[in-house]
Amino acid sequence: MRRKDVVLMATVTSFEDLEHPTKSELRQFAELFTPLFQASSEEARRQAVAALSRSPTVPQAVAFFIASQPISISAPFLSASQCLDDDALVTIARSQGSDHARAIARRDNLSVAVVDALVSLRQSRQPLPPAVSRVTASQQATPAPTVSTSEASTNHAPSGAPSPEVDREEALRRQLKQMAAMQARLSSDRLGLRTVTAVQEALLVRFARAREADAFATTLADTLSASRWLAERIMLDISGHQLGTTLKGIGMPRDEAMFILERFYGHLREVIVDTTRSEILWQSLDEDDCSQRVEAWRRADRYTYADPQVERRPEAPRHSLLRAGNRGR
Repeated sequence: MRRKDVVLMATVTSFEDLEHPTKSELRQFAELFTPLFQASSEEARRQAVAALSRSPTVPQAVAFFIASQPISISAPFLSASQCLDDDALVTIARSQGSDHARAIARRDNLSVAVVDALVSLRQSRQPLPPAVSRVTASQQATPAPTVSTSEASTNHAPSGAPSPEVDREEALRRQLKQMAAMQARLSSDRLGLRTVTAVQEALLVRFARAREADAFATTLADTLSASRWLAERIMLDISGHQLGTTLKGIGMPRDEAMFILERFYGHLREVIVDTTRSEILWQSLDEDDCSQRVEAWRRADRYTYADPQVERRPEAPRHSLLRAGNRGR
């Protein structure tokens, strides 16, 4: 156990020394960290997390993994790490419980969307966490939503009516939701669209690096919430166009997507003038069109496998389709 603790801390220290880690170094650290972390003592885990909470370059998959640990370990990371975006913070707060939410509330730079999520999660009549109180106080200069005469009369009802404190909380909640909605309209987020998670992204990259087509297809099917048959059909397009369309449609980051394409389709690594075929393919794809096409594929897949009257073709021996595609490449 002592040797494993030393290896974990040495790995973390080496990563901290990298001012600008490359994509390869980030992927290598992401693959090494989890098994080392799980094999180490609790004290070593605390020290590793405390050190990484100061790093601005922790991979997303590692950041989410750390944030999901018990609060005795994850607290400093939740309170200080710059590597947790709003979606990750909201997901952690909703899935891990009140202790994690309180640690998130101690952050100094909470966005309106995260504040709204924390307010909706807190129990009735509990005081706001300090950071949430600071953010809400900063909004006092903004005019509150107007209250109709009927609502005002309800606020002063002698019995059975909500207290003024509850009314103020509801008004604040409505105001925060309006601000969050406005912020969402102004930003280029992917609300309502199927988006790859940090864990799924890390798994897809890992299986692509090892060229484990079978495991990659399984993960892709899970990411799409579709059948494995659809994932295999996508991968068997040896031009890489269908997989590129899928990756762009689910919001896969550019660098990771091109890495995946080049691992499975070797011809996309070819350099043409100052760029590569994978870059040309990626730039030719429109994100909105890709999202619509992926959703159309998923609808057709659901229709095919949800209708008991549809005669299904006999399944080919496992991996045979992918082996055929690999031979074609």
